Amino acid sequence: MFDNLKPHLIELRKRLGISVVVVIAFAFIAFGFNQYIIAFAKAPLMNVVNGDPFIGGIGIFFTALKISIFTGFLLALPVVFSQLWAFIAPGLYDNEKKYVIPFVSISTFMFLVGAAFAYYVVIPLGFQFLWMFAGNLVNFLQTLDEYIGIFTKILFGFGVAFELPVILFFLAVLGLIDDKGLKDFFGHAVLIIFVFAALLTPPDVITQLLMAAPLILLYVISIFIVRMVNPYKEEDDDDDDDDKEDNVTVNEQKQLK
Repeated sequence: MFDNLKPHLIELRKRLGISVVVVIAFAFIAFGFNQYIIAFAKAPLMNVVNGDPFIGGIGIFFTALKISIFTGFLLALPVVFSQLWAFIAPGLYDNEKKYVIPFVSISTFMFLVGAAFAYYVVIPLGFQFLWMFAGNLVNFLQTLDEYIGIFTKILFGFGVAFELPVILFFLAVLGLIDDKGLKDFFGHAVLIIFVFAALLTPPDVITQLLMAAPLILLYVISIFIVRMVNPYKEEDDDDDDDDKEDNVTVNEQKQLK
């Protein structure tokens, strides 16, 4: 068993290694612009509190390192997705391997769309909600490093969440799911989405709803996408054949009588 898994683990290590090297390379580049990146990250919060709530530079190096690694990851997304595809491609048919460019392009695009939605919509509304009820966000966010941690977590969570249509599309291409299966699973999907939103967002209802609502919408859209790719096929033909065979048998028995 382990002998069969060994080649796959070696291949996985290779693909992860390439991805990590590229992320680190971009992170080094981003580190040279960390002040601008941190200012960009703080902008939604500063618009809420009308100023910079974080005074001093305690832990600024690790904060800069954290935001630089995250920026490096965003810049390396095409490489990360291409390495993911390279890992799963050997198990695909030749006609399925041709989707590499659409997979890498659409996956990168959807991740960035999710991150942009989080930056321009979710974070401002979420922290505005906290500001209205807490009155002072410093009580909730003690340091800049803590804010950057929450900031990157939200952007990453929304980026991953917006990959849902891409994942379901390629599962449909592989014939693993159809539109009827997604419809039947809708109730369970909503529950999973809310659990996912609770894990990847700060502990406030607004932010969780802002993640859950688009995800539910994306799930519904995915049903129509999957219907075009791999629609559910009823087994009417098989039933008709069985009925014909039964009728023939009955007629033969009547003739014998």
